Amino acid sequence: MLDFSCHDWADRLKNGLTLMPDFKQVNPSLASDAIEFFNGLKIPDIPGQPLCRDAVGPWFREIVGALHGSLDPVTGERLIREIFLLVPKKNSKTTNGAALMLTSVLVNKRPNAEFLIVAPTKDIADLAFKQAMGMVTTSPSLMKCFKIQQHIKCLTFKPTGATLKVKSFAADVLTGVRPSGVLLDEEHIISLKADAQSILGQIRGGLISQPEAFLIIITTQSDRPPRGVFKDDLATARAVRDGKITGGSLLPILYEFPEEIQKPATLLGESAPWEDSKYWHMVLPNAGRSLTIKRLEEDFHSAKEKGAVELARWASQHLNVEIGLALRSDKWAGVDYWQAQTDPTLTLDEIIKRSEVIVAGVDGGGLDDLLSLAVIGRDKDSKKWLAWCKNWVFSGVLELRKQEASQLQDFQKDGDLVIIEEPGNDIENLTDILADLHKTGLLSLIGFDPMGVGAIVDLLISKGIPQSAIVGVSQGWQLSGAIKTTERKLVDGSLKHAGQPILGWAASNAKVEPRGNAIIITKQAAGYLKIDPLMALFDAVTLMSKNPNPSYQGSVDGFLQTGLMLA
Repeated sequence: MLDFSCHDWADRLKNGLTLMPDFKQVNPSLASDAIEFFNGLKIPDIPGQPLCRDAVGPWFREIVGALHGSLDPVTGERLIREIFLLVPKKNSKTTNGAALMLTSVLVNKRPNAEFLIVAPTKDIADLAFKQAMGMVTTSPSLMKCFKIQQHIKCLTFKPTGATLKVKSFAADVLTGVRPSGVLLDEEHIISLKADAQSILGQIRGGLISQPEAFLIIITTQSDRPPRGVFKDDLATARAVRDGKITGGSLLPILYEFPEEIQKPATLLGESAPWEDSKYWHMVLPNAGRSLTIKRLEEDFHSAKEKGAVELARWASQHLNVEIGLALRSDKWAGVDYWQAQTDPTLTLDEIIKRSEVIVAGVDGGGLDDLLSLAVIGRDKDSKKWLAWCKNWVFSGVLELRKQEASQLQDFQKDGDLVIIEEPGNDIENLTDILADLHKTGLLSLIGFDPMGVGAIVDLLISKGIPQSAIVGVSQGWQLSGAIKTTERKLVDGSLKHAGQPILGWAASNAKVEPRGNAIIITKQAAGYLKIDPLMALFDAVTLMSKNPNPSYQGSVDGFLQTGLMLA
């Protein structure tokens, strides 16, 4: 059983070493042949058309050797069935991938085997095929052996009939394929497609019939928070690298900073550790060949001058810095401090245990909305505010909002979103939680957007919650106070949240609009993006800002200057 863990990966990166785990190849002869073929290919779009031997660093040759050296000559089974390679842009990712796949065609023994390069867009597919075809046309000996069909992006190796085809990632293109090898380019872009999980499942299913078949995923980091199949595959690759998953057939090669370098800036004027170029060599294995750190420094300063949004995008693509929250020029200011105030120990039970008083905010609930519950407790010792959320959505939204379907399914896996089939189940679940909170004696008030919540209010009253504890919180510009209060408490650390991805996602979706002397965050401004969990949080902040007492039983008249009594 092969072990593909690499526990010392951070030290290897710091010392300029490759990330290949220590394991014994079962077919060193084939590995040697593959590397020899790979080295002899020419890079077609570089002046002088250098050989891969000179233009490609040893880090990638090790991958070529490992993949082909894992093909057992006795059983015909490939022990490395998948490779997940995370590497920044400009490290010859597409070119190296094309050369690897062409090498696989050359050493393959199966008659009429099919090898595929799958790209997320037509432009990337065109580039991949152009590189592979160029490697053939620049070699007189390979020209004699290959038939080129440029119009269908296909190279056929005449001695075996094996083909290398370049295809776009689409269900009608990839359904029913039975390839011997697949290279999937830029999975972080592919993951945005609504049917990505299904199509990738078909690809993996098609590989099962051939014992030597393989899947290689080569991708940069996403320019938005990881989601869908990319998030899942990245998490699996990290777990294998760290030794948390053993005994599989996945080889992970991840050029990313360790956590202490990758962490974001937390205070105004403070740079993130990764902004120091002395660390950049760690994640740039092809530095000195296809790119230079000096040139990247120029691009970095240009991106930084354009603001935090462009800097975050640049860092994700050129340094594999993972973006925790989406960033835009019209973003809500609290997003910059959101991650710094994460407390992963905060569950609802923990908030109940630590709090002297609790308030709740509720938002959404339409057929195209999330129904969101935000709970804030006031710590009885530190007086800090402790926040947690729970959300519900109708299953039909996944079909209606296909662009966000994979994101919502991720939140379901996290346990923070319940996808419901029957109308009413969401309201029943939400009111059960609030009724249980009321029984603790800590719940003071529940705040709602006053519009369209009659069914929830009726159910709450039927479950023993006094009507006096249920209040309306006016929206629009009247939420400005809650928005600014939340921002300030995130900055000074007096508001902690559970670090739930769905609440961070909602915060990153929020768009700020000036309205007179106020600012507003509305669902209309957010468009198709969902902000219901954040709006529920603002409702709860409005209530906690009034310094409530546990189990508030008195009249709410005058308690909320911007509130409305819900009759």
